[in-house]
Amino acid sequence: MIDMALYKREMKGSVKLLIIFGAIITMYVSVIINMYDPEMMKMLEGFAQAMPELMAAVGMKANDTNLLGFMVSYLYGFILLVFPMLFSILRGNALIAKYVEKGSMVSLAAAPIKRRTIAFTQLGVLVSGILLLVLYGTIVELVCAVSGFPGELDTAALFALNGGLLCLHLFIGGICFLSSCIFSDTKYSVAFGAGLPAFMYVLQMLANVGGKAEKAKYFTFFTLFGPEGIVAGESGAIAGAAVLFAGAAVLYALGIMVFERKDLYI
Repeated sequence: MIDMALYKREMKGSVKLLIIFGAIITMYVSVIINMYDPEMMKMLEGFAQAMPELMAAVGMKANDTNLLGFMVSYLYGFILLVFPMLFSILRGNALIAKYVEKGSMVSLAAAPIKRRTIAFTQLGVLVSGILLLVLYGTIVELVCAVSGFPGELDTAALFALNGGLLCLHLFIGGICFLSSCIFSDTKYSVAFGAGLPAFMYVLQMLANVGGKAEKAKYFTFFTLFGPEGIVAGESGAIAGAAVLFAGAAVLYALGIMVFERKDLYI
């Protein structure tokens, strides 16, 4: 189902973005985890008291007493959501819509490769990039936590947490992939593929602030990713991650079906 020559070529095209976002994740994760000490936590609590709405909007809370709870508060509300999402937006658009707009997809489809194989290959490139980013982030978290605070990290809970994070980013990748398959013009592909996840994230930020805005959580798929619930082993949080995974599979399948029927000459 995958053309290895095309896959290798496209993965080379992902390297630069993976290095950039990997470096950003390394910087933020290492800095945040190393802030887990009494003095720095007092400083963060001061920020939370001075700017409660802003801190809450990006999911940051200053009331966690263990290392994983601290990581959930300061990494899983913004940093580990936004940067992999940006990768999906940028790479998803480039894998299908950009080729179609330039006319390159016509010559590619004319080669002795089935359209479904092309679609599966491009999908494989996107999913591989998402997997690599989440896996790399997990490794950085483990290294920083184990080296800086040995014995304090619940590794099993961290793996479960990042499994849920992976489901979320696969779902976002599905939105980007489907929009790239639907639209032949990259401006529309980006508008939908980037606009919808960004809008959903803004709604999640509003919901985090609380009050009347909390009702916004019913209109965003980010609500299905509950880091605290996953760490606690709550069935509702695990079910939410499963829904995201199933939704991702549906979006990818729809994208492949659309691409197979797409008129590449328009």
